[in-house]
Amino acid sequence: MSPRGVATPDVCEQLFAAAERVVEKYGPGALTSRAVTTEAGCAKGLLHAHFAGMDEFVAELCLDRFARTAAKARSLSALAGENTVADNLDAVARALFDSGGPAISGLAMTRHGAALRIREALEGGAPGFDAIQEAVTGYLRAEQKLGRVAETVDPGTVALAVVGTAHHLLMTGWPGTPDPRPAMTRLVTALVES
Repeated sequence: MSPRGVATPDVCEQLFAAAERVVEKYGPGALTSRAVTTEAGCAKGLLHAHFAGMDEFVAELCLDRFARTAAKARSLSALAGENTVADNLDAVARALFDSGGPAISGLAMTRHGAALRIREALEGGAPGFDAIQEAVTGYLRAEQKLGRVAETVDPGTVALAVVGTAHHLLMTGWPGTPDPRPAMTRLVTALVES
């Protein structure tokens, strides 16, 4: 545990990662500030020193993970011509499920204040599913130019299908349900290799 008065480097990420572990191990109902700080091995008041409450904390956790996945999706265009198209898309789709994605998404849905903060942030331009969809569309267009995706494939429709399916699987999954990653892999493969 960090001693009182000693700076904790990258405190937000430390708390976010601890929250993901708590939710993954024990489910959304176990997420409390005490559970997070205990899991993080830090002072009990650290979470409230950085966030106004659990709704703000959960919202910021979700928005941070959306931003990370959107950044990964934006990096897809640099992969045009490398690996396989299905593998590249699958890596982005799977990123949505990493770090307890289904459980964290479910948690945000059960906290009205967090859901409202997330919606407001997304409406204000924070990266979310739209940013991921746009990046996937751009990537598929780049692969079409290289001849690795058939001209008959509509990049926007494939991107919508990938992101929409990921969203569906995130919203309907919870700890203990089957791993959604294999279904995403099958979908991505079917969409780009047909």
